[in-house]
Amino acid sequence: MEKSCIPGPKAKELLKRDKAVISQSYPRAYPFIMDHGRASEVWDVDGNRYIDLAAGIAVCSTGHSHPKVVKAIKEQADRFLHISSDFYNPIWIEFSEKMAAIAPFKSPAKVFLGNSGTEAVEAAIKLARIHTGRQQFIAFFGAFHGRTIGSLSFTASKPVYRHGFMPLMNGVVHAPYPDPYRSILASNAEDYGETVVKYIEDVLFARVMPAEDCAGILVEPIQGEGGYIVPSPTFFPALRRLCDKYNILLIDDEVQAGVGRTGKWWAIEHWGVEPDIVCFAKGIASGMPLGGIMARESIMDWPKGAHGNTFGGNPISCSAGLATLDLVENGLMQNAAEMGEYTMDALAEIQVRHPVIGNVRGKGLMIGVDFIKDPETKTPAKEFRNRVEHNAFLRGLITLGCGESVIRIAPPLVITREQIDEALGIFEAAILEAESEGID
Repeated sequence: MEKSCIPGPKAKELLKRDKAVISQSYPRAYPFIMDHGRASEVWDVDGNRYIDLAAGIAVCSTGHSHPKVVKAIKEQADRFLHISSDFYNPIWIEFSEKMAAIAPFKSPAKVFLGNSGTEAVEAAIKLARIHTGRQQFIAFFGAFHGRTIGSLSFTASKPVYRHGFMPLMNGVVHAPYPDPYRSILASNAEDYGETVVKYIEDVLFARVMPAEDCAGILVEPIQGEGGYIVPSPTFFPALRRLCDKYNILLIDDEVQAGVGRTGKWWAIEHWGVEPDIVCFAKGIASGMPLGGIMARESIMDWPKGAHGNTFGGNPISCSAGLATLDLVENGLMQNAAEMGEYTMDALAEIQVRHPVIGNVRGKGLMIGVDFIKDPETKTPAKEFRNRVEHNAFLRGLITLGCGESVIRIAPPLVITREQIDEALGIFEAAILEAESEGID
């Protein structure tokens, strides 16, 4: 497509209308206005085609408008749209049974449903407090857990999320996330993950927060907004041991990493560790609003009326969720593992040709490409990343940045090898164009 055609005339008109009525707080990446999508391809209102490597921020797990998901939504819509969580409905029960069956812990699970990731985190906070009788938490720098006041207290990826909203919920202390590419703490240990856990125990618990006051440690198995950071290998086993030692709940935020994206149901399974509470949303219903938590039955012991909502167990969303889980289980999770390995290998070859790529990391189809100014200092090349993102868009590729200098590769789990080849060809062309302008 010609760069001069983007945005096209229809898009330009819609951009004017959008500016007049929609909150400017939304951080739009670039002027893509979607008309329709199929699988891993999308088209804008002017008919331009794009390959989608963002999937609506890892939401459209089964691709855009998968026929099975659409069919499930339509069939449920013909029966009823809503009854509220004050009553029962069969699809809510069926979906929760399926979720409990795939929980990443061996003990029986119970499920609480809401609408989004931030609601899931809020539920986990409340459950952890009421179950343990404790009030404080550990979170991590670089974390993104949502924007409502409770979840925002754990989010620590960008200052703009917090600016003007203080004070937040108290009782949250942050530790460094064990980023093996850019470590913050000096480490003499074999693995940086153990160093971070030792810091929590020897510094935070010793000087800031008594361990007996800590209700839970909330952590992303792979940081999303923070830069698609895969933690050091021994981090989660060491963190599990720490939680067991002090009777602290390990709260696993799988909102972006879960539901087959990394080649397993839940990303934390890559480390053989069982959490106590799991937060989920995004890819769970292929684009319908659905989120919630799973917890060990022994932990989900809050009394009737302690927490609830209006739309919990919404039948449309649960129908989409069941169809999504079936598709992920029967092929898409395996495809994520295979296509993820293929993409990582291809990106490694591109990295050799472009030293501005400092690091390629990820699991399955949750991959981060980190751009740097200098290989010695690993200084993030933020403006360069932004140019690559914009150049890719103009050439027909949808991507999203994260962290300071990372572009995330998080396509629908239905993506094919041919589409990956086409997408990475565009991606490298976008890098070449940005390099011709200089690396700042």
